[in-house]
Amino acid sequence: MNATAAYARTAASGVASANSNFRVATPAQRARVEKTAQSFEASFLSSMFGQMFEGTDVSEPFGGGAGESAFRSFMTDAMGRSMASHGGIGLAKSVTAEMLKMQGLS
Repeated sequence: MNATAAYARTAASGVASANSNFRVATPAQRARVEKTAQSFEASFLSSMFGQMFEGTDVSEPFGGGAGESAFRSFMTDAMGRSMASHGGIGLAKSVTAEMLKMQGLS
């Protein structure tokens, strides 16, 4: 056997053993991870919406004033949670996959 074939066989066995270290996540574990990932996505979206509305002024009589500026953060939080709970931008799916992988779950 040449060196290349020996290296390929060693690499293949390493991949097989690395994949065998993953356990299947229980439904409860997966639900917790998905909930955490969705919460992260909601926070991210809330932050992005906050930046989007930064410096936006609404004229009277339909907006403006101290009340609007005080409650704007509540509005962006609600928008972020709503968007994340309805599918979001796909960030939660990626975060879920990475969190499961980091915990050795699949």
